[in-house]
Amino acid sequence: MSAALYAEWVKLVHSRLWWITLLAITVGAAAGGLFMFISLHPDKARDLGLLGAKAQLATLDPTWPSYLGLLAQIAAVGGIGVFGMIIVWIFGREFADHTAKDLLALPTRRGAVVAAKFTVASVWCLALTVYLLAAGTAIGTLLGIPGLDLGTWASGAGRLIMTAALTIGLSTVFGLAASIGRGYLAAVGVLFAVLFTAQIVAALGYGPWFAFSVPALHAGITGDQDHPTAAGYASVALVAILSGWATARWWQRADHAN
Repeated sequence: MSAALYAEWVKLVHSRLWWITLLAITVGAAAGGLFMFISLHPDKARDLGLLGAKAQLATLDPTWPSYLGLLAQIAAVGGIGVFGMIIVWIFGREFADHTAKDLLALPTRRGAVVAAKFTVASVWCLALTVYLLAAGTAIGTLLGIPGLDLGTWASGAGRLIMTAALTIGLSTVFGLAASIGRGYLAAVGVLFAVLFTAQIVAALGYGPWFAFSVPALHAGITGDQDHPTAAGYASVALVAILSGWATARWWQRADHAN
């Protein structure tokens, strides 16, 4: 397991993925800061051309709870794309680079290889989440958002990290898709299907029970209108466990001769 973890970490460090995903999260933090700047200074934003005459940010209050909630929403909506692509790359690259057969020939248990891939992906996703929180906090402090205290920050940080954890758990399904599809294409298709389906199900009012809609609702993207149910949270855990188990079984049992 230690050898597999080291190998997966080296692959990540020497790839372009880490800085691409870091750049994506930076853009997310900057967007959150921009929205808060507009909310804090609407007249100045309009003078700078950042806010149209008829545009408004009615649901965004210029306060720390609202701002930290916005960061959690960025982690939920943008995270499924960023975290999902990390999982897709970690599994799909073995087939795109034709290294899957070589990897399976190594004296390392296939289950350990799968576990190492998910572990490295999860650690990097959590690191990106911490970076989003740190960058967002720094931006909010520079903007002078009023009402910051330890309790408020801790509550917002807890929501952000929990939202990211839910999103990471759901992203395991893309590892299964990349394995079965033997590359990137099928997994990217599943990623887009999940994004669209989550929006549609949430719009129909069934989001609190649908696993892939739970992170966004937990982040408060609909305000006080909808909250995930216990069954919704349970469905996230079920998707994560079953996807991880199915991926390991596929690598152990599937025919890799072709």
